[in-house]
Amino acid sequence: MAIYSQEYRQHLDIMQMDQSMSRKGNCWDNAPTERFFRSLKYEQLNYEKFKTREEAKLSIIDYLAFYNGRRSHSKLGNLSPKQFEHNFYQNVA
Repeated sequence: MAIYSQEYRQHLDIMQMDQSMSRKGNCWDNAPTERFFRSLKYEQLNYEKFKTREEAKLSIIDYLAFYNGRRSHSKLGNLSPKQFEHNFYQNVA
């Protein structure tokens, strides 16, 4: 199992990512996820009333396309996640 752990850490290094290693009771590794759901609620879902689950799903899909494709993120140098990923792969290639 240690081999898998080493390979995983090497892959994270290649991708320039940090491994989440918080201890029990330390919620900092959840902060990005919590921030995303806060944004989803306040930027999208609070302003809509859905008649069906399908309408809600489509609204969330639309928001994900916006969030990943156009919404800038200060943590990513004011780029969208899609732009950041594109730039990353251009630099790695």
